[in-house]
Order: sequence, then C-alpha cells, then structure tokens
Amino acid sequence: MKEKRPFYSKIYSQKHLKKITKKIELLGDNTKLNPILFLNLQLFSSIVVFLVVLYLFDWGYLLAPVVTLIYYHLLYYLLIEYNINKRSDKLEIEAMYFFEIMALSLESGNNLKRALEIACDNVDNELSKEFRKTLEEVEYGKSLNEALYAFKKRMPSDAVNNIILNITQANTFGNNVTEDLYRQIDYIRDREIQKTKAHIAKIPLHVSVVSVIFYIPLILLLIISPIIIKFLS
Repeated sequence: MKEKRPFYSKIYSQKHLKKITKKIELLGDNTKLNPILFLNLQLFSSIVVFLVVLYLFDWGYLLAPVVTLIYYHLLYYLLIEYNINKRSDKLEIEAMYFFEIMALSLESGNNLKRALEIACDNVDNELSKEFRKTLEEVEYGKSLNEALYAFKKRMPSDAVNNIILNITQANTFGNNVTEDLYRQIDYIRDREIQKTKAHIAKIPLHVSVVSVIFYIPLILLLIISPIIIKFLS
C-alpha cells in the first residue's frame, strides 16, 4: 500500500522545509517555532495581507504583490534571521567566560570531557546548557566527536563553531587545545570591543536624526509663532 504523504508536503518542497528546519534549530530549544508552524504562518498571513491591500487601495492590484512580497521576507527576517543573529551575539559573550574556565581546567591536567563537565558545573547560561546536552548525548552512547558535531548544527555562531572544531581535532589527534582556546577568546573579545566602539560612534548620528525630526521643527515653530499669532489676530 502506498504511504500517504503529509498534507504540508504537497504545499512546501522538501528542500525548503529542510532549510527552514535547519534555521529554526539555530534558535535553540527555547523557541516556540517549528518549521510547519512558521511556514503556515508565513503563507496564510501573506495571503491575508495580499487580500487586505487589494481591497483597501484603488491601485491594490499593483500594490498587493509588492507589499505581500516585502511582508513575506520581512516576517522571515524578524522571526528567524534577526533572532539567530541576536542569539549568536549572546552566545559569543557567554563563550568568553565558559571557555576561560574550560582552558583553566585543561591546564590543571583534566581531559577534554572532564574540562567540559567542570565548565558546565561552574557556569549557568545558555551555552553551558547546550554543552550539558552534548555531555548527556555522550552518556547515552555517542562519542564526544559525534556529540560535538551535533552541537555545531545547533550553534549559530561561527566563532563558537571554530572553537568546537579545535576541540574536536584535539580530541581526535591529542593536540593541546589550550592555546587555541585563549586565541579564540581574545578574538571574540576584540570583536565585542569593536562592536561597542561602532555602536558608540553611531550615537551622534542618532542624536542628529532625533534633533532634525523633533527639536528643529519645535524651534522653528517657536520662532514663527509670534508671526502666526499676529497674522491670525
């Protein structure tokens, strides 16, 4: 008997479904999204937007496709890409402290698995929870390299994934990973400093925009208000 295909497989291609699934995995376990929920929301809300624009505006038949296309991609960015980038930044900040503790544990003579356990026991953040899940997978029968490979698939940060690659190679070939850990920590710290400097550099521009939008019209209004009052009287 021919196996019955799920209804959603007739709407969404397997390639697109796999792409969205991989993206949502990068959001971590705390996300309430799942691939089918997101795709249904994106599709049906886009149809609603199309119909509303088509009905409300005289030129709706021209505006509706454009507005719907913008909404379709904007929803993907806001719900997935934006949150992935936000989580990546958060994990990189957490990584500096976590891997410093791990490096100190390795310097004390512990092996990789034990160093990970010590870091997880002493750090309580999202990154340590991901590593706890990795250690649980090792307890259930996976090798450390297999568990770390699965970890990389859930990790949106390239910087953290580079560290995981170094840890995997050290576990395979017996290399000393401590220097690489400190090098990657310094790299992440320098990136965070550069981001902070860039954010500070943008403050005058933001202040200027606020001034142009709010304060300059107010000053002009105060200047010309006597003329307006005289004219009205």
